[in-house]
Amino acid sequence: MTALHGAAIKGAGGGAAHPDEVAAAHRRALAGASAQDRYVEIVGGRHVHAIEAGNGKPLVLLHGSGPAALLFLPLLERLKDVRAIAVDRPGFGLSDPIDRPLEPYRASAIDTVTRILDALGVARAALLGNSTGGAWALWFALAHPDRVSRLVLVGATPSLPGTHVPPPMLAVAAPPVGQPPNMPAPSRATVVQTMRVMGEADTIVTYPDQIDALVAAGSDPLASATSLGELRAMISPTGWQPELAIRPEELRQLTIPTLLIWGENDPLGGADVARTTAATIPHALLEVLSAGHAPWLGHPDRVATLVSDFLRRDP
Repeated sequence: MTALHGAAIKGAGGGAAHPDEVAAAHRRALAGASAQDRYVEIVGGRHVHAIEAGNGKPLVLLHGSGPAALLFLPLLERLKDVRAIAVDRPGFGLSDPIDRPLEPYRASAIDTVTRILDALGVARAALLGNSTGGAWALWFALAHPDRVSRLVLVGATPSLPGTHVPPPMLAVAAPPVGQPPNMPAPSRATVVQTMRVMGEADTIVTYPDQIDALVAAGSDPLASATSLGELRAMISPTGWQPELAIRPEELRQLTIPTLLIWGENDPLGGADVARTTAATIPHALLEVLSAGHAPWLGHPDRVATLVSDFLRRDP
């Protein structure tokens, strides 16, 4: 592991780096934390940034389309007997982008997770995903069940049966013809407003360093372009892209032990969607909390205990 050292590493093949302000926000958030960060090369001189804490069986955490791995920090520091590795997916946080077409998006996501696990030297790991990161984790688990020991989905996973696109996300990803997406200048106020859409306005304000990091990310052209491209790959003018839909029959084939931690006020789908999903996945466990789309922000101790206990269970 290496300490954070300024702006993200440029890949040997060139390409833009993230602004220094993003690295500075990471330094502030990680100052005094038990977690440390490092870079691993995944392809063609391009690097992925990861934040790691703890010892034990590996757990790889995949974030959603707006934030980066840093948002998992309150959870990382509370997990027990786990080697937790939160990864900035390519283009987000402090990770280099990688030259890969977004279509077919699901196949691209599976290939990227494969490369990340290989670069981390992890042959088999538990996966935890939030939002789009949950879709990546679920797609990978379905494609490569031999490499996934356990699956944890925290917050509603896009494209699951019954989930829907919140209107503000639809307006950004698929605006009316001839109208650019409405993207206000990033600020603490706009971050709180965005988190209000996700049902987490009252929780994010308790993490000022996280707000600063989200403001910096919003001012990062590379991360913003990556996020917008991903949202457009996931979302059509009428909802989720049909070809990315996770079908009930796929869920019924999922034999990997699975834990769902869901916010009852999740804007992508509430407790009814959670219960239907849990009933479809064989032997899935479900915990519904009074939360929005990022339950660990308001319930860090509870979510850490649920995840730690689940990973300690006998196979």
